[in-house]
Amino acid sequence: MSNFDPFVAEWISYVKNPQYTLIEKCLKLAQILEFPELDISQYIQKLNTYGNELKNSMSEVQNPVYKISMLNEYMFDTLEFHGNSDDYYNPRNNFLNVVIDMRSGIPITLSIIYIELARYIGLELKPVGFPGHFLVKYSEEMILDPFNGGLLLDIDDLQDILDTTYGEGVEFNPEYLNEIEPEKILIRISRNLKNSYTQSFNYPMAMRCINMILGLEPNSPEEIRDMGIVQSRMLQKDAALQSLNRYLELAPEADDVDYVLELIRNIKENSNL
Repeated sequence: MSNFDPFVAEWISYVKNPQYTLIEKCLKLAQILEFPELDISQYIQKLNTYGNELKNSMSEVQNPVYKISMLNEYMFDTLEFHGNSDDYYNPRNNFLNVVIDMRSGIPITLSIIYIELARYIGLELKPVGFPGHFLVKYSEEMILDPFNGGLLLDIDDLQDILDTTYGEGVEFNPEYLNEIEPEKILIRISRNLKNSYTQSFNYPMAMRCINMILGLEPNSPEEIRDMGIVQSRMLQKDAALQSLNRYLELAPEADDVDYVLELIRNIKENSNL
């Protein structure tokens, strides 16, 4: 890891604390990165109000299909949450407080809220880290897409998502529908933000995201590589060389080894000027 960052230290201790829920951890992430004044309890209360309102609107019917249709109606028609297709890559879509305020987000943040509201009506939904498009499942047969109004998806739909994201090269694999654990969800949100910050040349914030991920997954080759790339752009040449060489040790067979070797060569050449 690079220089000590108290925000990163605070983040890691918060995430590792089992008394906090995933919702609280997502809000903490927003507070640490962009919204220092954010009152986490205020947003918990807001979701609690929504959840109870949904619960009170339900009849005694216990059929899960009915419950899902009521959840969809409440979240997407009554509250008017929707997928933000127009400004999908805006980093703000990763911050739960913004998504709750704007009623608009990306698959991962909408899925987190969807699962939370489902709890109030006794519906245990599972988060699914599907490649390129976060989803939710009730059972192996019921795969739901909160980004598209809680739409029920079949295998063809899932293959379409893969084709849209990766071109024709990726075949559907049932493992893609495995439940994803909370820490991995937080890492996925942090990666989205790292990419956004890097693309907008905000390297200090990109570095903070990388350190937040490495705090949870210390030997992630991808993050160590990205740390080296960001360090080289911040002209921290020695640190960059250290990170990039560490990446090559961890992932000697990686597809981008040639690119990383070229980067190392460029850094060394520029250091000798």
